[in-house]
Amino acid sequence: MKKRCEWAGKYPLMMVYHDKEWGILVHDCQLLFEFLILEGAQAALSWMSILKKRENYRKVFSEFNPAKLAYLTADKIEKLLTNQGIVRNRLKVDSIYIKVKAFLKIKDEFESFDKYIWQFLDDSPIQNKWK
Repeated sequence: MKKRCEWAGKYPLMMVYHDKEWGILVHDCQLLFEFLILEGAQAALSWMSILKKRENYRKVFSEFNPAKLAYLTADKIEKLLTNQGIVRNRLKVDSIYIKVKAFLKIKDEFESFDKYIWQFLDDSPIQNKWK
């Protein structure tokens, strides 16, 4: 059994995250995009706060489908700012649209976000550890 880090605490949500996601190599572009969005929402907050809101984020942000989120409108963003299920910080919500555009541009240029991210680690000891 994997030893659980102390920060995972005694909260089931944190324990599941620790045991099934934290420190696991990810190549799924949609999951990488989800983490990009959630990490941005987490800035200056606890990760537990974000994990509690994760399902709401999935619901209101089209399961983190970048192609669907590319069509966010100013009206939709205003409506999101009233949704108690997410972090209602204007800068954080506005940044999602910016991240979507960057994500899709990288996908077009490099075939996938995964390929773009991991290209820098191809010959590194870290990447070789996971091969």
